[in-house]
Amino acid sequence: MSVPGHPLDRMFNPKTVAIIGDKGPNYMWLRNNQPFKDRGGNLYSVQIDEKEIPGIEELGVENFRALTDIPEPVDYALVAVPRHVSPYVMKDLIEAKVGGAAFFTSGFAETGEELGVSLQAQLTEMAREANFNVVGPNCMGLYLPRVGVRFNPDVPVADDGRVGFVSQSGTHSIMFSLVMGANGMHLSRCASFGNAIVLDISDYLEYLTEDPETDVIAMYVEGVKDGPRFVQALRAATARKPVVVWKGGQTDAGARATMSHTGSLASPHAVWQGIMRQCGAISTNSLDETVDAVKVLLDAKPSTGKRMALMAMTGGQSVSITDAFVGQGFEVGRLSEGSYEELSSFFNIIGGSFQNPLDMAGTVQGKRETLERILGILDADESVDALVMEQSAMFGARQWKDHPERVEDLVDTLASHIERSAKPFLMVMHPAHEEAFVAEVRLKFAERRIPVFASFERAAAAAARALPQGTRS
Repeated sequence: MSVPGHPLDRMFNPKTVAIIGDKGPNYMWLRNNQPFKDRGGNLYSVQIDEKEIPGIEELGVENFRALTDIPEPVDYALVAVPRHVSPYVMKDLIEAKVGGAAFFTSGFAETGEELGVSLQAQLTEMAREANFNVVGPNCMGLYLPRVGVRFNPDVPVADDGRVGFVSQSGTHSIMFSLVMGANGMHLSRCASFGNAIVLDISDYLEYLTEDPETDVIAMYVEGVKDGPRFVQALRAATARKPVVVWKGGQTDAGARATMSHTGSLASPHAVWQGIMRQCGAISTNSLDETVDAVKVLLDAKPSTGKRMALMAMTGGQSVSITDAFVGQGFEVGRLSEGSYEELSSFFNIIGGSFQNPLDMAGTVQGKRETLERILGILDADESVDALVMEQSAMFGARQWKDHPERVEDLVDTLASHIERSAKPFLMVMHPAHEEAFVAEVRLKFAERRIPVFASFERAAAAAARALPQGTRS
């Protein structure tokens, strides 16, 4: 699917991709984009170094010595040449009427060197005169999971992406893509745009706002060149979709670091936060906070209030989960008398409690029908706006390894509850000593769109940020 008529649409929906200047022995960019070729796209190389061409052809990729020799119109190009060669490549890109190009090449204005500043100014002037779409320079470029365009060999190729991500940092783009995938969530489109000499964050934001494949927009921003335009684009975006904004350079030292990273001037933190509030964006401060907020937006229903029913497996955990959610401004009050009356008819209070929070391990003990009954009581309680359940890996991992069907049973129980209920549901599963095993188990929940968090604190913080804007239908 595309956004017909948008100036970025060709490069975000490419049929032909050219890699310019890739080198062995690894041929990183050609290998990254083999899935594009495997999925039916036209993948070509442009390389004039004779010693590199045999290695390119061994990959099954046709090489051309000139961009203009490629027989099809090129929709997207990735440029990996030395910086002093980049103006010559820009001339060819413009002549060939390429849809857009990302310059992996760095060493421009971010260095502060006279040559780097001069070369960047030259590229900018050439591109602006030709109205040519430049991603970068000093960036990783585009990641388009559905068609197989990638900036890293480990990021997923997937058809079900719903999150658009825009980032001034290449590393953050890759990390966000990988961590999202590890949590069972995929991206629709991603742009790492570095120095942003032509296309800035507002251009990508405007496209993702219109993009029918993108339900949630997230971004990592260090600085904005055109403030009024960004505010306008952000307001337009949040009116249609949730937008999560991770701001880099919030401290004085961090702001200095953004200058050497992408040549960006960071806004004062208080000013930035005011803009986020006025525009209705969700602010985050780290990769984990961003992933967690997106998880709530994708897989939790919107909340109508702050009254939480909390379900823990032990007494100590019931205290900790309460502290975490109350600390984020939620209410953990008494349930209705009708709920207490029904719970008292079957709840095991030896080593347990059916107050809110519930201490329920001794009652549930792997019994699906009992858990279903508790979920039903809490869901029907008019004093409850949302439910959060802890599942302890410390106790559960051993049982799940011996009886994997119990994991499937729990997943089915929770997924069925979520499907029936109009209230948001979150799950907390601390990995304890079983990090690798729990990572696998977590994916089983993610496949059924059950949002799982690694700690009470992360779940509570994500809920505070994103529950009011949940998108799940």
